[in-house]
Amino acid sequence: MAAAAAIPLLASPENVSASALLLRGRYDLRGALLSVSMGIRLVAILVGAHAGVTAALGALALGQVLATAIVGVAGTSALRRFPRGEQHALGTDRREIVSFVVQSSIATGVISLRSALTPVLLGLVAGTTQVGYYRVALAPQSGFQAASAPVRLVLLTEQTRDWEYGREQTVLRGLRSYTVAAAAVAAVAVPVFLLAMPWLVRVVFGSEYLPAVDAARIVLVAAAIQLVLGWSKSLPVTVGRPHLRILTHGVEALVLLPLVVVLGDHFGVTGAAVALLVSTLVFAATWTVVLLRLRTELRAAGRIAAPGAAGP
Repeated sequence: MAAAAAIPLLASPENVSASALLLRGRYDLRGALLSVSMGIRLVAILVGAHAGVTAALGALALGQVLATAIVGVAGTSALRRFPRGEQHALGTDRREIVSFVVQSSIATGVISLRSALTPVLLGLVAGTTQVGYYRVALAPQSGFQAASAPVRLVLLTEQTRDWEYGREQTVLRGLRSYTVAAAAVAAVAVPVFLLAMPWLVRVVFGSEYLPAVDAARIVLVAAAIQLVLGWSKSLPVTVGRPHLRILTHGVEALVLLPLVVVLGDHFGVTGAAVALLVSTLVFAATWTVVLLRLRTELRAAGRIAAPGAAGP
């Protein structure tokens, strides 16, 4: 645990450096360096795993030092390319900035707590074997998140810039385009992976994990919904309202955790997967309401065109 606790601290400078690359629009370089960083971590795990869990995490921490150094050099170079202007104190903006940081940290904490507590609660009511199956069943979710990550990074950077320049209509149009494209991808991918799931689990994880197939199929549907709502990760930052993440993910957690206990106790990993799907549907419904309210506020303020009117 001590070695694992060091990893997020060592990774923090890497994330800051990567942000400088994103602000300069160097998504290609960010992607290449992320691949290098992940490769270093993979090698560290392969080397350290032979000596046990502690050695694997220690090697991973050392690998993170190297990855942070590599990305840090590139990020520092990108940061120095920004034009230098006269420096000013934060002044009246300090309170708003501090509030933004605190709310963003709380939102991240809610998401992390939800992810950490789910397997713990499942283990308490159904046993560690079901937790192992649950980890395998989450593979579709991890895959969809990884596949959509580059697009979400572009959305965060480009849409935040558009919002700051007063192009709210462009931002909302981009959300609509992303949603339609993601739904089209999900409509093709979900049936294929539903049919191939037994084969994929057997090939990737082994036959002993076949009891996780039904749960993985349920998680796949939830992951497809999360893919369509991928913009929900960046939109609160774009519009400067990080409390929206606290609200939506808080509601999601309040539904997920009790259901994991109830359904996991009766149906094991399959019940936990159903709990994840139900909480995802509630999350989607909550975001639908939030987005409709946001549109109403923007129309009332004259910042976007009313339905049927010509937009900017």
